[in-house]
Amino acid sequence: MKIISYNVNGIRAALKKGFVDWLKEEDPDVVCIQELKAHPEQIEPFYEALGYTMYTETAEKKGYSGVAILTKVTPKHIEYGCGNNTYDSEGRVIRADFDDFSVMSVYMPSGTSGDVRQDFKYEWLDFFFNYALELKKSHPNLILCGDYNIAHTKIDIHNPVSNKNSSGFLPEERTWLSKFIDAGFVDSFRFFNDQPHHYSWWSYRANARANNKGWRIDYNMVSKEMTTRLSKAYILPEVKHSDHCPIVVEID
Repeated sequence: MKIISYNVNGIRAALKKGFVDWLKEEDPDVVCIQELKAHPEQIEPFYEALGYTMYTETAEKKGYSGVAILTKVTPKHIEYGCGNNTYDSEGRVIRADFDDFSVMSVYMPSGTSGDVRQDFKYEWLDFFFNYALELKKSHPNLILCGDYNIAHTKIDIHNPVSNKNSSGFLPEERTWLSKFIDAGFVDSFRFFNDQPHHYSWWSYRANARANNKGWRIDYNMVSKEMTTRLSKAYILPEVKHSDHCPIVVEID
C-alpha cells in the first residue's frame, strides 16, 4: 500500500498546476493532504473519477489550514478532529481507521509569524504528544502523516547554523521531536535513508528550490509496531504544485 502526505498549500491552486494528472500517474492508495485552504463545497470532485473518496476537516476561517484524506480503500471509521476545539477550529487533524492500521493527516502549527503563534505551537506540541500516546493505546498501528513544521536534525535543513534561532529549527522544537520519536514513533524516511540534502519544503525566495536550499519538515511517522511492515519511504522533490513536495511511505 502506497501512502502519500502532501502539504498542497491550497488544493484549488494545486489543481490548476496539474495535481490531478500527477495523482493519476502516481496512483497512491491513500493521500493525506495539509493546508487544504478550502471547504468541501469549494472543491470540485476531481477525485471521484480516479477512484477516491475524500474526507475533510476544515478550518472555521475560510482559505486557511485544513486537512483531508483521499482513499481508495473504504475506512472502517473516520475521526474528524482531535477533540480539542482550539485546534479543531483550525482544521488540523483527521484520521482514517482501516482494518489493521490507522492513518492520520496532521497539520502542525507554524510559529514563523511571531511570539503569539510560537507559544501556540508549543501548547499544541504538548497537547499532541499526549494525544498521540493515548491514541496509540487503542490504535497501536499508527501512521501519522503531515507537516510537522519542524526540521529535526542538522541534516534536515540546508543551513543549520544560520537557522538556529528560526522557528521550525529551535532547540525546544527539535527536542520535542526527539522526545516524540523516543516515545514510540519512527521517522519512516530516516528508517531507510540517513543522507543529507533531502528536503520537503523550500522558500519561494532566493531561488531556494532550484538550489535545493530547503527544510525537511514533513514526516510519515509510524508507530514502532508498524516498522516490520515498512517497505519503502522516499521524497518526491520533482513534484511542484506547492512550496512543499509529496513524501511517500509504502507498507506491506
